[in-house]
Amino acid sequence: MRKTPIGIAMLNDERPHVWQVNQEANMAVVNQWADIIRKGLKNADGSSYEVVVASETITSTRVAQKVGEELRRAGCRSLIMCYNVWNFPFLAWPFVNAVGRDMPILSLSNNNGQFPGNVGLLASDGALRQAGKRTHRIVGEMNDPETQQKVFDWIRAAQAATTIQTEVYGMYGGASMGMDTGYFPQVPMLKTLGCNVRQIDQLLLVKYMEKVDEAEVEKALAWFKKLLGPRLRFDGRMLTPETLKTQIRVYLAMRMVNEEKGFDFCGLKGQRELTEYITLGDVPEMVMNDPYDWNGPKEPTVCSTEADSMAAVTMQLLKYVTGGLPSLFMDVRLYLPELNLWDWCNSGNHASWYARRSSDPAVNYEKITFHPALEYYFKAGGASVEFDAEPGEMTYARLGIWDDKPFMAIMKGEAVALPAEERSRIDHLTDPTWPHVHARLTCSFEEFLALFPCNHVMGTMGDQVRALTNLCEITGINPIIFGPEAADRITPIWERF
Repeated sequence: MRKTPIGIAMLNDERPHVWQVNQEANMAVVNQWADIIRKGLKNADGSSYEVVVASETITSTRVAQKVGEELRRAGCRSLIMCYNVWNFPFLAWPFVNAVGRDMPILSLSNNNGQFPGNVGLLASDGALRQAGKRTHRIVGEMNDPETQQKVFDWIRAAQAATTIQTEVYGMYGGASMGMDTGYFPQVPMLKTLGCNVRQIDQLLLVKYMEKVDEAEVEKALAWFKKLLGPRLRFDGRMLTPETLKTQIRVYLAMRMVNEEKGFDFCGLKGQRELTEYITLGDVPEMVMNDPYDWNGPKEPTVCSTEADSMAAVTMQLLKYVTGGLPSLFMDVRLYLPELNLWDWCNSGNHASWYARRSSDPAVNYEKITFHPALEYYFKAGGASVEFDAEPGEMTYARLGIWDDKPFMAIMKGEAVALPAEERSRIDHLTDPTWPHVHARLTCSFEEFLALFPCNHVMGTMGDQVRALTNLCEITGINPIIFGPEAADRITPIWERF
């Protein structure tokens, strides 16, 4: 998974008779925080983030410039400024300007009366904010798990912001069926996240399908047959070995074009050209989003169905704030008021990982069935993927646009466990051959309906509300938190003007 280096340094006192006494202890604090981050914040692939520690505490203008240049040369894209004692606040500016003015900054301090780091924090961070820099502040002790989690959530947010800003989204075929909310709003995205789009015709995928290694296609087909057994429901017409192999070729062709064009994430239009003349995109989209395929573990590559661009960007951000987990794409399909429950399903795009949330595909595929595609919608045939998502805590989100200004809808919730008979009954109210998430939100139906931007919702596991809120505040996107969690957010000073 792509990552960016994190710089960490401490501002100190300018007086030699002070900093010569505290230098060793202060450097120990900086190194301990770096160690906590390296050991405590692991990604889905087991990797850690690169933390670059300043060579000394900042005690003068020249040291500030020198340390800033060190971190700049190391490629740091986000900055943690530690405070453990009173410091001289003006030193923040030569340091920050040397590292790079346009990067996320976290001011991090102890809460100690004898050596008042929080006094230094407020003086120095206040100076940065006077000039309009959006910063975050955390005060607490290193051994406090809640303080550590706040730091981790900020780092996840900063990683998402600093990684996606250089990325290119590959849009295969344009927005599907005239869905205006699926287009890529280039200017708002460039101003906030920095990522860009390149649109490629689906015809290129069809031509690249002719180049794929047929031995690889046969290997994939054998893998699906082994994992699914009788749950691979060939019908001799819509779903045959050949129509499934066509879906495999689309996946392999997308991988080739993504690599050739440098696409970090993508979206597949599908309807109507691909689904009526080539194949249904469900299987290639699923495998693209999964952390494995027939060749073993791999990094999930976000691929949104119907080439929904804002969905793809949301999914990419969710991937980064979770350290590389797959993201979900769903239709906002049906609300069941008697259960206060949503049935969110869509033909395609649910990573099979969500069936059991296992790194072992065999475990997840025990819950999965491949059905023949619905001819009514998808005349070219292929497999539709069906399973009910594993129950557990979830965060749901979606980027939207209001009057050309981006915002993110953020909702806490869960995927609900239901008896098999109840799940089947609900699934048959929509489409039982598609993947489903039986979702319960902490917000009301009325709040969701009034505020949600479109017909597609994204999801990821766990509670990511704070990380997503930090991300929005870093990038200048307006976070719209649904439900009681909204009351926990303190509106930052830059939003009050």
